[in-house]
Amino acid sequence: QAGVFYITGYAPEQLNHLLAAYCPNILFPYAREVIASLVSKGSFPELHLSPINFDALYARRLQEEQAKAGA
Repeated sequence: QAGVFYITGYAPEQLNHLLAAYCPNILFPYAREVIASLVSKGSFPELHLSPINFDALYARRLQEEQAKAGA
């Protein structure tokens, strides 16, 4: 699963957020669907991946980086 994003006109801080949170938020539901479909077609027990909040993960990573910088 892949995505091609054409992104222009954003500051580096915003670009980092777009690439780390926004783009994965768009791609992950499709990857979840493909994985679930492949597993069921392979006659394995159903596998459903839980949704991921990439914005929360990004915010947590920023807090950890700020804590390391402050230490």
